[in-house]
Amino acid sequence: MASVSAPAASTQPALPSGPVVFKTVPYAFILPEIVCGTWVWILVAATSVAAPLLQGWVMYVSISSWLISLLLLLSYLIGFHKNSENWKVLDSLYHGATAILYMSAAVLQANATIISEPGYGSDSNSSSLGHYQLNSAATFFAFLTTFLYILHAFSIYYQ
Repeated sequence: MASVSAPAASTQPALPSGPVVFKTVPYAFILPEIVCGTWVWILVAATSVAAPLLQGWVMYVSISSWLISLLLLLSYLIGFHKNSENWKVLDSLYHGATAILYMSAAVLQANATIISEPGYGSDSNSSSLGHYQLNSAATFFAFLTTFLYILHAFSIYYQ
């Protein structure tokens, strides 16, 4: 009589800790998120603020996301998670919520870029062109950072 073997238990991959974090697919997105997020708030801070309410939200989202992502990266590097499954849920929820917040900030930054365009208002001097270019770069990095957060959220979900 043929013996029926029990199916192999499906085990979830272990959460990385230490430098392996930078080589593991969903977690490798954290460092580019931090770098691109840093560029967002540096570029927004370097401009003359055309719309304080819009760019204030962009600064809030980018700095708070930068800080929380940095803390998350440090906790993965030192192994604070102790391979708990709850960290995957926390990571997925954080990156999903942050992707939504960053999308709103990127759209508002794009609106602030349009407002700061030379010829849009009354001034069209060379300094407004420089601020427009800084706002354009901030918009690019805001959408890039949004894309990275979306990639991270979905890749941790499908892992």
